[in-house]
Amino acid sequence: MTDGHENAGYRQLFDTDRLTFGTGFPLTRRSESRPPVDEEMELAAHAESVGFDALWARDVPLYWPRFGDAGQTFDTWPWLSHVAAHTSEIALGTASVVLPLRHPLHVAKSAASVDRLSDGRLVMGVATGDRDPEFPAFDVDAETRGEAFREHVDVLRTVWREDFPELDSQWGSLEGELDLVPKPTTETIPLLPTGHARQSVEWIGEHGDGWFFYHLPMDTLESYLADWRDAGGEKPYAMAVRTELADDSDAGPEPIHLGYRAGSEWFAEYFRELEDLGVDHVLVSTAGDEPERELTRFAEDVIERV
Repeated sequence: MTDGHENAGYRQLFDTDRLTFGTGFPLTRRSESRPPVDEEMELAAHAESVGFDALWARDVPLYWPRFGDAGQTFDTWPWLSHVAAHTSEIALGTASVVLPLRHPLHVAKSAASVDRLSDGRLVMGVATGDRDPEFPAFDVDAETRGEAFREHVDVLRTVWREDFPELDSQWGSLEGELDLVPKPTTETIPLLPTGHARQSVEWIGEHGDGWFFYHLPMDTLESYLADWRDAGGEKPYAMAVRTELADDSDAGPEPIHLGYRAGSEWFAEYFRELEDLGVDHVLVSTAGDEPERELTRFAEDVIERV
């Protein structure tokens, strides 16, 4: 069991007996060019005001048109610092930092800085990456990303927890003469491996502070949750579901990529079922040309009824 990870963001999402909801940037749904920053910040504050529990930022180091999106285009860390300045209590998440493409000391300092600047609201989804051209661009061997991920997690935990640590890794060595500052608000920032991250469920259960997964069919989800409870005990399970709220509140579900298009009645029942199964947090999407209205609709017609 990982101790000392329950910062304010983690408690916002998981220290509750209810299913919590987050949504992700860009809230304006502009995924190929720079989103309008002022509008994004207004929508972030609005999401917080109507009842969302988290705002999640992507980590997309380089834009690959074939993959289809560039996240919020801005680098994760300055972006979340800006979001922190325009919100008050909502959790700030990374979904997810591609650890093998980044130096762990840079990640450790950037993440601890955001955590401090936001009064402990940072929760980190962490991943191994799935955009193939990024690996040669950073001179990283994609075949070793699973091993690099494990070592990266160990480095992060060590430099957050220890003063003037000693360690030796593929990224470099520390011999007790240097320290990582600032330290985060808690002993370690909570880490949620995303997908399988090229690890076993047992490894994730032992080393993660929760598990972040993608949308799965209900019977598959039940199997994954059973495996997770065996490996992670009571550690939280979070998942991303693409959601498109139909105008007709009674509309049945229409499968879309990694989620559904449906009316609010069906979504409310669906999320109640997820809650009963033991899902702790869902990252949802709101579509449409009027993002403020869609955030409000989802909060009032779905979240408040779950």
